Amino acid sequence: MALTGIQIFKLLPKTNCKECGVPTCLAFAMNLASSKAELDSCPYVSDEARAQLAEASAPPIRPVVIGKGVRKVTVGGETVLYRHEKTFFNPTAFAGLLASDLSAADAEAKLKVWNAIQYERVGLNLRPELVALKDVNGDKAAFAALAKQVAETSEFNLVLMTEDAGVMAAAVEACGFKRPLLYAATAANVDAMGKLAKDNDLPLAVKADSIDGVIALTDKLTAMGLKDLVIDSGARELKPALADLIGMRRSALKDGNRAVGFPTIVFPCEMAGNLDVETIVAATFVAKYGGIVVLSDFAGESLFPLLLERLNIFTDPQRPMTVTEGIYEINNPNENSPVMVTTNFALTYFIVSGEIEASRVPSYLLIKDSEGLSVMTAWAAGKFAGDDVGMFVKKSGIEEKIKNKEVIIPGYAAAIAGDMEEELPGWKITVGPREAAHLPAFLKSK
Repeated sequence: MALTGIQIFKLLPKTNCKECGVPTCLAFAMNLASSKAELDSCPYVSDEARAQLAEASAPPIRPVVIGKGVRKVTVGGETVLYRHEKTFFNPTAFAGLLASDLSAADAEAKLKVWNAIQYERVGLNLRPELVALKDVNGDKAAFAALAKQVAETSEFNLVLMTEDAGVMAAAVEACGFKRPLLYAATAANVDAMGKLAKDNDLPLAVKADSIDGVIALTDKLTAMGLKDLVIDSGARELKPALADLIGMRRSALKDGNRAVGFPTIVFPCEMAGNLDVETIVAATFVAKYGGIVVLSDFAGESLFPLLLERLNIFTDPQRPMTVTEGIYEINNPNENSPVMVTTNFALTYFIVSGEIEASRVPSYLLIKDSEGLSVMTAWAAGKFAGDDVGMFVKKSGIEEKIKNKEVIIPGYAAAIAGDMEEELPGWKITVGPREAAHLPAFLKSK
């Protein structure tokens, strides 16, 4: 349970030194309690108090870092059952399955295809993060060689899948520098796997055939000093697997059960007979509460909708995605180029700018701060009114860049044209199309 401000205050040095940026230790404690400050801002807190505060303030689901480099991923760290209560923090990671008996050439070809699966969406690069390498024949050398190949020749990070501690040790020696997730510790091998993970400071997954079995394993491993754990309840059908994930999340958040307070790994690849059904199963776990989702393959037609779902689920519902207010030059505009204005809702910007780019017409796009609202919503809320937009155009500096004083407004905001004309004497206010898809034809006709 989170500490109150007064409880935190009792653990602080009470010097009122102001070096944390606030006048008193009590004010700092209140900021810590409301997550408005970081404990590191206090230079005088004791190590004992720091450890106590860190433990008390840790999220109910421990965050676990897997991998290194550009595709390093953090899973877990969640604090709520439902996204609308606050937000979900660390997006589900997608892993593609590779068998250890795959030849080096075939692995290279598959990794090349997988690495090319990347999508630009609202200014973000959407792509999978992990390769799950599965031991299928107990061949230490082959498993280690393929692990090394993936680690050294791709940006993907690794999930190493074997219950043989000897095979796992060989792979760790080959690719441990990439901080792979070791999968999995079971009742039969927990001591050996736990030692391997601890000695190499690597995250470790546990696998059991029930939640009670999971608790027994996590209790034993945490007693050994391991903290970075990932849970597989062992269920391989959708309904029981979903029930396990919901049950563990609820127990960790509502009951404070630290034994299940770890991110999860699920295997749609073992729950479906084809990639289409597998994708549907995976979509369920993105929403409820898969930390890592392992797929049999990465294909654009199945992965793209999963990546979009992930983006939507893990976008903070209380903070609209926005772009910075200002002038955006598209297709190298000049003094005779058209000028358009719209809101700073990220989706609006990227759709509109994309259509302008596709038109190949050199243009200026003015983005007005509307607190992240779309055009119609901003207009209805008074955040995109004619006088405000007109004043913004005046102050934006666009007049210094153009000869022709004409500004094109969104078709859905046609009602603001009159007020803009009053605010911008000498300017021509043109109502553009309602749909961004019609912008290329509209611009080419001017």
